[in-house]
Amino acid sequence: MPFRLFTGVLVVIFAGSLLVASYRTIGAAEPNENACVTCHSKKTPGIVGQWKESKHAAMGVDCASCHGATAGTPGAVKHYLGSYVNPLVTPKTCAQCHPDEEKEFSASHHANAAKFIGSLDNVLGEMIEGGPAANQGCKQCHGSTVKVLADGTLDANTWPNSGIGRLNPDGSAGDCNACHGRHNFSLAQVRTPETCGKCHLGPDHPQMEIYNESKHGIAYHANLDKMKLGSEKWVVGQDYSAAPNCATCHMGATPGQPVTHDVGARISWTLRPPISTKLEKADTKRAAMQDVCAQCHGKAHIDAHYKQYDATVNLYNDKFAKPAKEIMDQLYAAKLLTPTPFDEKLEWTYYLLWHHEGRRARHGAAMMGPDYVQWHGMFEVADRFYNEFLPQARALKPELVDAVLNRPEHRWIKGMAKDDREKILQYYKEHYGQ
Repeated sequence: MPFRLFTGVLVVIFAGSLLVASYRTIGAAEPNENACVTCHSKKTPGIVGQWKESKHAAMGVDCASCHGATAGTPGAVKHYLGSYVNPLVTPKTCAQCHPDEEKEFSASHHANAAKFIGSLDNVLGEMIEGGPAANQGCKQCHGSTVKVLADGTLDANTWPNSGIGRLNPDGSAGDCNACHGRHNFSLAQVRTPETCGKCHLGPDHPQMEIYNESKHGIAYHANLDKMKLGSEKWVVGQDYSAAPNCATCHMGATPGQPVTHDVGARISWTLRPPISTKLEKADTKRAAMQDVCAQCHGKAHIDAHYKQYDATVNLYNDKFAKPAKEIMDQLYAAKLLTPTPFDEKLEWTYYLLWHHEGRRARHGAAMMGPDYVQWHGMFEVADRFYNEFLPQARALKPELVDAVLNRPEHRWIKGMAKDDREKILQYYKEHYGQ
């Protein structure tokens, strides 16, 4: 997203450092005029090269501006000639120059992503799979709780970590670097779907795959040269119109609303939990997203999409999710399932039903990915529900399953009427000759 640039030059002076004079020449064109750049041009030339290409370098924001620290700062370590540096740049650091962005981000679901700790996802990662898998898997997206060891260094079990909801030693939550890759902080990079795809992909939340399948994704990849991803001003409908991408819809500016770093500001349904619900201020959030849609689509088109979207989410909720949760709740209440998660097959089956298949169907509906609504979504929801979940639940308490199957939406399973069977056979004969 475009930075709201500050004016003037930020100078960070290391207390007790012998390098103050060098740091006062921040943003100098020649590496030998900057102590950090002089050294790191030899030790880590890739980082220096990225920084030189950045707007930070052009504006005079040097290494010390972000990594400078004093003794006692959480995570700070003694560096060169008595100075202190902190490898951990947090939202508090970025807020010195980008306070509005930090405020929006801190209010977002991204900043709270580490709250998954203690959830069923984390039980799988930490306990069932094992800690190292969680450290390099779950927590690299959600964020770790970064710990500082007694000698001031960062605990290798919690760092390096660029998880979006990382819990930092200074009390802040999040990591701007999760999207704004250091050290060049490229606008083009942060606006590409692949940046979001680091975390938003896979069997449980395949937003990246769904986007690529959608007409939006197809148009984006076909017109990449028209997207102006590196442009400072990037307003859909004014600066580009070839296609929307993740940044366009969830964060980007329109003629009627500014950029936001709160990625949930335009989301009306929550598609993550076992049963979807409308979010607080859902109508306001939906109107904000529809404003993005309206840069390319007419009102009738937008309203019809949302009607289809709502219908699919409600179908998932009412036909599969709510009955499944009712059964699980009653089995736990009857002590037919133990309190320990995942020690019984039914718990794995239920988890896959909502966490994998159910999410895929719902996300597919939201982002117009037909194959993820159907074959990767509702088809697999139905398969898991009828052929695994209900038979496993029946073995524990048959009457619960019978009560569900007696509902009108499930009565098909007891047998299709003769007229309906003949219509299907006739259709296949007419269209496929058999």
